[in-house]
Amino acid sequence: MRRHARLFATAARFVLIEHGRNRFAMVLVVLFLPAWTTLAYLAMPDDRARMQLQATGQWLTPHGNELTAISGALNGVTLITGFLLFAATFHSGGFDKRLALAGFPRPHLVAAKIAGLAVASALVAAYATAVTCLTWSPRQPALLAAALFCAGLTYGILGIGFGCLLHREVEGMFAIVMTSIIDLALQNPVTSSGADSPGLRLLPSYGAMQAATAAGFSTRAVPGCLVVQLTWFAAAAVVVLLAFRHRTRTALPAHARALPAPRQDTDRENHPAPSADTPC
Repeated sequence: MRRHARLFATAARFVLIEHGRNRFAMVLVVLFLPAWTTLAYLAMPDDRARMQLQATGQWLTPHGNELTAISGALNGVTLITGFLLFAATFHSGGFDKRLALAGFPRPHLVAAKIAGLAVASALVAAYATAVTCLTWSPRQPALLAAALFCAGLTYGILGIGFGCLLHREVEGMFAIVMTSIIDLALQNPVTSSGADSPGLRLLPSYGAMQAATAAGFSTRAVPGCLVVQLTWFAAAAVVVLLAFRHRTRTALPAHARALPAPRQDTDRENHPAPSADTPC
């Protein structure tokens, strides 16, 4: 058990150091997140939009700008966590492969990345909730923070997967941005007429969007939505583990991966040492 804890702590230290070097992600958290959330609130009209919350069947009439602010907060959190984890995974690919080939357990490396993701998602979600509460007053701030946290986890694990599978940085950035925009835009009844479509239940942030909407405009708790979101995260984590194993594999054949056995000095065994009478 101590060995596993030591290996996990070592890998977690590598992950946190990699996150700390990403200054651009810090700028996004400090500047982009409040700017995007505030603009989404101020730019949209405050007309009420009648909608049915699929999680409870309850009909709600939220202000359009407040509903868009929730979508903007989710969009900001998912973009930042997805970008942060993609960048860390993409740039540390060679280092991770060397560690894996040297015998460092792959599950410990992935677990450390997920732990770093959890820390980053918690910090970003708390900050986004505070920014939202400065603009208007959601009815359940704690549930809003939990929804943002779960959405961050999901997109962070997707960022790790993109970092393992894609070969160019621009490909990963485009994949994260377009996935988040399409995912959340389709679920916002202000911008999408098909926001109540049953097919939207398959989207990555469906559970988080339902929970965040309930947090903003209802007093009902919806723990089932968070369970749905965490199920999406767990399924993506299994895929990421397989992708990470594929990325850190070696191209050498199996017989060449094993370390050669130490060579014994057979010459000394087969030939006795020369005696004093033996000529050199």
